[in-house]
Amino acid sequence: MKILILIRHAKSSQGDGTINDFERPLNERGKNDAPVMARRLIARGIKVDMLISSPAKRAAKTAKLFAKELEIENEKIVFKTELYLASVDIFYDVIEKANNNAGCIAVFSHNPSVTDFANDLTEVHVDNIPTCGIFAIKADTGNWADFGMAKKKFLFFDYPGN
Repeated sequence: MKILILIRHAKSSQGDGTINDFERPLNERGKNDAPVMARRLIARGIKVDMLISSPAKRAAKTAKLFAKELEIENEKIVFKTELYLASVDIFYDVIEKANNNAGCIAVFSHNPSVTDFANDLTEVHVDNIPTCGIFAIKADTGNWADFGMAKKKFLFFDYPGN
């Protein structure tokens, strides 16, 4: 069994138009929400083994805030450029290449792609994964390389304010 935790980056600053989208930082709400949501994972008894993130500033910072709460060293976060504006196929590709020693991985990305991917995984559909929202599934496989073809089961959907 493998567990996949999809996380949309926390709330970011809309900026003044002088910062490009990739460089937008988290705002104060985002900086507060990320640790809270990480603690909710811990409260559910979920042990995350690996963090994979888009390198966009807001996603990377969200991953780092989760890492701190989950007691995972920042150096162990894997950054994948392709997770910025990713297609559903890119998510599958990134996950299928994950280190097989990880029983549970958390993937940090952006909307609308993270919601599109979540909706491709199981019969459970969500209209929108809000900022810092978490969509979790269990895959009936012992190998990430087989993730795409594995039977998947919805575990939970959680988000700040829920």
